[in-house]
Amino acid sequence: MKILVTGTAGFIGMHTAEKLLARGDTVIGLDNMNDYYDVTLKKARLARLMAHANYRHVHADLADRPTIESLFAMHGPERVIHLAAQAGVRYAATNPHVYVESNITGFLHILEGCRHFGVNHLVYASTSSVYGANTDMPYTEHKSAEHPITLYAASKKANEMMAHSYAHLYNIPCTGLRFFTVYGPWGRPDMALFLFTKNILEGRPIKVFNHGQHSRSFTYIDDIVEGVIRACDQPAMPSGNWNSHIPDPARSNAPYRLYNIGSSQNTPLLRYIDVLEEALNKKAELEMLPLQAGDVPDTFADCSDLETELGYVPKVRVEEGVQAFVAWYREHYSA
Repeated sequence: MKILVTGTAGFIGMHTAEKLLARGDTVIGLDNMNDYYDVTLKKARLARLMAHANYRHVHADLADRPTIESLFAMHGPERVIHLAAQAGVRYAATNPHVYVESNITGFLHILEGCRHFGVNHLVYASTSSVYGANTDMPYTEHKSAEHPITLYAASKKANEMMAHSYAHLYNIPCTGLRFFTVYGPWGRPDMALFLFTKNILEGRPIKVFNHGQHSRSFTYIDDIVEGVIRACDQPAMPSGNWNSHIPDPARSNAPYRLYNIGSSQNTPLLRYIDVLEEALNKKAELEMLPLQAGDVPDTFADCSDLETELGYVPKVRVEEGVQAFVAWYREHYSA
């Protein structure tokens, strides 16, 4: 197929594009290469994709409506995997307008491209952050997620609602994936594993928020990509038993679906740090800090729908995944 993947210079985007290219798809990649974090890392990711004959890159911003329209008109993608977004929970506190431009205006341009140019399935990235103030775990897509506590999460919740409206009005199959904490080689420098590894190797303390009383559904990148592509290959369908009197948030009478995507194992943060220390063969100096605004103490994914309907089963244990990240980090940074 010919698939548009947005955010291909990003962590999940690069890995997804590589997997699609490896199986013979043509990938049109989009990224604006912004400087939210190290552009050198983004260029290195992109260089891996540019080596493929079936990869075409477009340097553009999602908020640039004419350019996004011309991209759809010129390349005519059959399907879209929309992973580009302004990421980061804390960054939104000081840069709120960027989130609206990228995550809401940009997403509207993607929806319009799908509408006007015959895209037969849109898969887009949402986030576990939409669960916000909800503490009923494990998190399930079938319960309401109406209390996001950050602008980032609110923008992603808005994406889900916008996608549903387009699925209903224009019969565009739309599948949203609520990612839980993703880690692995080529990961983002603002994520905990990257920051911890860097500081430990440099002999500096690591900041451990909520005094280490966090737990997360840490999910290895290969498992995430497997789920993204499985979702892409199975366009959303209207639910035959959807009841408008008791609406299920994860389904609809439109071709719309929401899935959690992550590990079904909940790992305490302090255990995650222990595993990293073992992989580095070096102890960390912990700087214990209180819970940060916008953070939630725990996340725990119920991914049974993705397993039942798409055959998604995460395979990589935290011990293996962290070791793989450390090996990549040491090689990439000569650390």
